[in-house]
Amino acid sequence: MSQPQHRRPPRPEPEPEPGEVLLVDKPLRWTSFDVVKKVKYALKPRKIGHAGTLDPLATGLLILCTGKKTKSIDQIQAQEKEYTGIFRLGQTTPSFDLETAVDAERPWQHLTPEDLQAAAAQLTGLIEQTPPLFSAVKVNGERAYEVARRGDTAEIKSKQVDIKAFELPLIDGPDVHFRIVCSKGTYIRSLARDFGELLGCGAHLTQLVRTRIGEYRLENALTMADIEARRLPRPEGEAERPRRERPQRQERRAGLEYFDAQQQAATDAPSGEPASSSDPE
Repeated sequence: MSQPQHRRPPRPEPEPEPGEVLLVDKPLRWTSFDVVKKVKYALKPRKIGHAGTLDPLATGLLILCTGKKTKSIDQIQAQEKEYTGIFRLGQTTPSFDLETAVDAERPWQHLTPEDLQAAAAQLTGLIEQTPPLFSAVKVNGERAYEVARRGDTAEIKSKQVDIKAFELPLIDGPDVHFRIVCSKGTYIRSLARDFGELLGCGAHLTQLVRTRIGEYRLENALTMADIEARRLPRPEGEAERPRRERPQRQERRAGLEYFDAQQQAATDAPSGEPASSSDPE
């Protein structure tokens, strides 16, 4: 006679962690995924996600949600965004920012502040915007930046976005400082291109900071040092795992070689002499 089988009782499901909404000040060059990995390592949440990415060359507010708060991600992503930054007139790049080298130059010196304000006004309200080819938009099943990196082109459909405010608080030669409040899905790099095209001189984005998402503000964000200070202690008796050598991860889009070259040129330039950004060599 066979012995009755004793089934092990199922393990109780762990209590879902309450979670939190973390405001993080993303550093320059870090990808949003880099920040997620750092927070996951330091705070060890069982579940974590972000409410909207930032490009590596952008800084500012990145919102992460852990535990039950991950259910809030869609609601947070849908809120309006605020950015500050700089457009440079007279030069264009394929990526519309400093990830790729300047490919054309045109005069801008004839433009007046009134011309610039008029162009900003034309780009305020509901507008049709075409995302950059150097972006994560999908084209025939692959990311657009993958198409761009092969040197190919692709047609990207335009979409409607809402530019609620487009202010120019400072005009410093070819560098136009801006403050923009916009809807979800707006590409500030595309606004740089459209702004330059309206003016007839071209433009690209040289600096971008996200300062607000809805009611969440950058001034309340944690730095990466703050995150490190909150790192949970290792359980007693658990040895630290040796670090494995990992191959250097390739940048997801065009890479930052041109940006790095510009930063080095600015460092090497004599005091008081701005470095030229027209020559990547």
